[in-house]
Amino acid sequence: MAQLDTLDIIVLAALLLGTVAYFTKGTYWAVYGDPYGNSLQTSNGAAKAGKSRNIIEKMEESDKNCVVFYGSQTGTAEDYASRIAKEGHSRFGLNTMVADLEDYDYENLDKFPDDKLAVFVLATYGEGEPTDNAVEFYEFFGSEDITFSEGASAQDKPLSNLKYVAFGLGNNTYEHYNSMVRNVDGYLTKLGATRLGAAGEGDDGAGTMEEDFLAWKEPMWADVAEKMGLEEREAVYEAVFEVSEKPDMDADADEVYLGEPNKNHLEGTQKGPFNANNPFIAPIAESSELFNTKDRNCLHMEIDIAGSKLSYTTGDHIAVWPTNAGKEVDRFLTILGLASKRHTVIAVKGLDSTAKVPFPSPTTYDAAVRYHMEICAPISRQFVSILAQFAPNDDVKAEMVKLGSEKDYFHDKVADRNLNLAQLLEILSNNEPWEKIPFSLMIEGLLKIQPRYYSISSSSLVQKDKISVTAVVESVSKPGAPHVLKGVTTNYLLALKQKQHGDPNPDPNGLNYAITGPRNKYDGIHVPVHVRHSNFKLPSDPSKPIIMVGPGTGVAPFRAFVQERAAQAKAGQSVGKTVLFFGCRNKAEDFLYQHEWDQYKKDLGDNFVLHTAFSRDGPKKVYVQHQIEDNAEEVNKLLEEKAYFYVCGDAANMAREVNTLLSKIISKYRNVSETKGEEIVKAMRASNQYQEDVWS
Repeated sequence: MAQLDTLDIIVLAALLLGTVAYFTKGTYWAVYGDPYGNSLQTSNGAAKAGKSRNIIEKMEESDKNCVVFYGSQTGTAEDYASRIAKEGHSRFGLNTMVADLEDYDYENLDKFPDDKLAVFVLATYGEGEPTDNAVEFYEFFGSEDITFSEGASAQDKPLSNLKYVAFGLGNNTYEHYNSMVRNVDGYLTKLGATRLGAAGEGDDGAGTMEEDFLAWKEPMWADVAEKMGLEEREAVYEAVFEVSEKPDMDADADEVYLGEPNKNHLEGTQKGPFNANNPFIAPIAESSELFNTKDRNCLHMEIDIAGSKLSYTTGDHIAVWPTNAGKEVDRFLTILGLASKRHTVIAVKGLDSTAKVPFPSPTTYDAAVRYHMEICAPISRQFVSILAQFAPNDDVKAEMVKLGSEKDYFHDKVADRNLNLAQLLEILSNNEPWEKIPFSLMIEGLLKIQPRYYSISSSSLVQKDKISVTAVVESVSKPGAPHVLKGVTTNYLLALKQKQHGDPNPDPNGLNYAITGPRNKYDGIHVPVHVRHSNFKLPSDPSKPIIMVGPGTGVAPFRAFVQERAAQAKAGQSVGKTVLFFGCRNKAEDFLYQHEWDQYKKDLGDNFVLHTAFSRDGPKKVYVQHQIEDNAEEVNKLLEEKAYFYVCGDAANMAREVNTLLSKIISKYRNVSETKGEEIVKAMRASNQYQEDVWS
């Protein structure tokens, strides 16, 4: 009986602990001695145990009257949030803070003071979905039985004190364009909140995101200033971060971060979970070239995740954490006058308790620029305006002011010429160093370097411990542009492939990457990665037919799909019709996985059909859209049999045209109006019968 009593006590204790864990979200034991022990993105102590999830308390403690929330997937929304916060403070005297949506609860927004301002900068991800860090926020406000801390329901207008501003980041090539900001704006208004200014919408699909943002914010600030009684003042740069040089510290000292994302990596140990804040340094098991031409590269890589506890399912994405090219790191440090101090140790800390330091320190100028700062990204016109005050002479300053204030002039001289920041500064000053620019401003003004996502081109059923990647090495040139835009990550992967194949000093396109990583921890050949789960999935029933459209590297997830179906067929399962539309330039040069399709045909028999379009092999260009049209009757027949339809690749042109074409095919072969055809395609999307994995 005594044993039973003891067991009862243990069970009750476990239940109590579980209950405490649920209601405190792990607050009491999620202790990390170092803020970078588990996360790349932490503010001063933000990841430490005991951090309040009450935004109103946080604002009162830190004397803030404006909070800028962001929902960001790639870092752009976070960057805009930071820019709004800085401008609100410098121009209007607001005491601002930037806040990650997943760091706070929202039940108490009914207590938000009416003399404070909330700003929501919200990116829409995929087919109208919230970004990963905005899921709980979106589900809370979208729920039908929403209840706030005072017990008020939606009918009570519980947010009548809340004044807010909203800006959305979207892509018009997706059906649910900017649905996050539109829906959240609707939820807040319905709950009684008051929006100041219009709800802004930026369009990445049209390439106008930056100009949309700049055009939106001026009338927004005018309305905020009027409604909240603010007076504009002359904007003066005030550092958010303190950068202290430590000349007495040795860059090779054990406590100095040389590119490691957190303390575990610094100490030479990898600890999961591996995610967007903590990469797994994965060995590349094998790599090969898929193109049969010397002027372009397409890489196939097998990344080994055995022993990492990382897992994936067919259709997921792998994120590769890039390293900046040595050529661009040298250019950046030289134009800022920091080349001679590249290995000087620096400590970076926020001058405000809410300031988020984007990388761990102490570190060095070289490590910060090489591993943590997006130095090759397009430049914002707003940032050019800010930098004008630090120009090396008055003539250069005048040119910077003109670039910052004249949209067309900026596009002609900067955006349309593929210039990154260091390239622009070199041209403007004729290589004279810009030594007046505070390094803190570069940390604030440039995005954190972001992982790049690739559709996994292998089946988890066939190879659960190896992830296949299929990537074209990017090289984009525009007529008259002095610089060819080189893909940061794909050229990094090319360097790794060259090293693996025996080149002791790989130098893809003259970019020279530090491929052995900080303290040679990536040698042997390794790459930092994590996995992002996707909704782009095969039907759970393999007997259902599928139609796939994937030109170029858009075929990557479909190699995985067909690989999985071939394995299922070989195992005796009933597999439905599997139709793939693939297109490339030339059959002899870039017919990806040509010999594999032959094997899959043997495995699947008549159930596998491959339609190819080689755009440059004949007298006129042929694309996948033409092949779909030529096989329209077969496509419609399979769709009537409830085939799943998948598209992967270019969103702006191919995917949009395929969507339109499908509506017309349905209209023709089912003898319904084109409007009805469009409605049927929309219904397919809504039921996940039509899925896209596309990029702009």
